[in-house]
Amino acid sequence: LPLNSGNKEITWMMLEAGAETDVVNSVGRTAAQMAAFVGQHDCVTVINNFFPRERLNYYTKPQGLDKEPKLPVKLAGPLHKIITTTNMHPVKIVLLVKENPLLAEVEALQKCYRVLDLICEKCMKQRDMNEVLAMKMHYISCIFQKCITFLKEREDKLDGLIKSLLKGREKDGFPVYQEKLIRESIRKFPYCEATLLQQLVRSIAPVEL
Repeated sequence: LPLNSGNKEITWMMLEAGAETDVVNSVGRTAAQMAAFVGQHDCVTVINNFFPRERLNYYTKPQGLDKEPKLPVKLAGPLHKIITTTNMHPVKIVLLVKENPLLAEVEALQKCYRVLDLICEKCMKQRDMNEVLAMKMHYISCIFQKCITFLKEREDKLDGLIKSLLKGREKDGFPVYQEKLIRESIRKFPYCEATLLQQLVRSIAPVEL
């Protein structure tokens, strides 16, 4: 994946066309590393958030002894849209769920978050481990699980979750619920040995709510 003057749309098109993200150049650098080196941070974001649709489609076909696929075909498109989003704000993710009637159901979200957990595991166990993508999949999975709780227990459903995430405390407007959700998702990341997890814990732990 060669440099392309920092054009993130072209970067995305090349990735969609099958460009490999882990190929290195003559000095052992990937495209993302080269883009970071020359300050093309939008391109780095696009590359690091890219997840080929084919990798998700794998879960739409029965595997091994399974009679049913883990992910219904109709959910693959909506889930892929969320997986590849570069805006990780929890409210943005809940809004993406809410805007799609196929996704905004308990059973659909249960299937989706289980698939995300499987992808997270794969990212950590493959030879070229991808901790960033693993953490992202885990984080979205945690938000989906919170969506399920609100769909089951609250009359105002996902609107209630959005309100909770946006509500600031009285003294300074700080969104406590949102902060707690993000911290909880980091704390629940199942791969304690991950460098990224340790960095996040080191930077967050000393900071009081």
